[in-house]
Amino acid sequence: MHGAGNDFILIDDRSMRFPSRDRRRIRRICAPHTGIGAEGLILLQPAKEAAFFMRFFNPDGREAEMCGNGIRCAARLARDLNIAGREMNVKTRSGVLRAEVVKSGVRVSMLLHSKPRLNFTVRAADRTVLCSLINTGVPHAVIETGEVEKVDLARLGPILRRHEEFGPKGANIDFMSVAGKHALRARTYERGVEAETLACGTGITACAIIAALNDRVKPPVKVKCRYGDILEVDFKMNGETVGDITLLGPAEYVFEGEISL
Repeated sequence: MHGAGNDFILIDDRSMRFPSRDRRRIRRICAPHTGIGAEGLILLQPAKEAAFFMRFFNPDGREAEMCGNGIRCAARLARDLNIAGREMNVKTRSGVLRAEVVKSGVRVSMLLHSKPRLNFTVRAADRTVLCSLINTGVPHAVIETGEVEKVDLARLGPILRRHEEFGPKGANIDFMSVAGKHALRARTYERGVEAETLACGTGITACAIIAALNDRVKPPVKVKCRYGDILEVDFKMNGETVGDITLLGPAEYVFEGEISL
């Protein structure tokens, strides 16, 4: 499946038989030329406190806390497999989130895991970069630029992604441009993938919140991703406090099949 071009392998693992500790096997399955190819692997496993437990693995085999585009795909698959109804709770490593399958896609609740750190500078690639740090399930460093399409993300992403200011595990790197009172354009370099992806749900959410906190946009915010789809981030603000965050976007099937493990 894919969410706005961000593509995933999803496996109904309610039997708990998938070898999730085998990072080499996950890397092999996600490899684009010799495996199925994907920017993440998602397992749907049993959960007592939710309809299912979404476990997300980056293509390097490491498990991540959350994926905003991935959870939409998982929610749609769960609905189609009758694991859940149209509305459901989904357990993730970052918490239990609410999801709703609607006509225009899937709407999911999103959480902030720490107070955003706004507008500080880092030195990278012989330049000073003004950025903000926010955790929307996974950490994101958000940088505003005038023309996001012209950013050399292939060069800057790997340099900034492991910057010491972003902690020992680094952060995803997001560049955004304001396109209107309720509109942004965004691009993301994702850790674990170690490349730019066509969309990043947690990154799109991060960009919308940071832009709003800096009084650059007002919610709801429509964010155009690199793939070209527009995702909507809505939330409520009370000063610097942000709550009731939701992300609405597509969740589409690519193909169904079997693989021998």
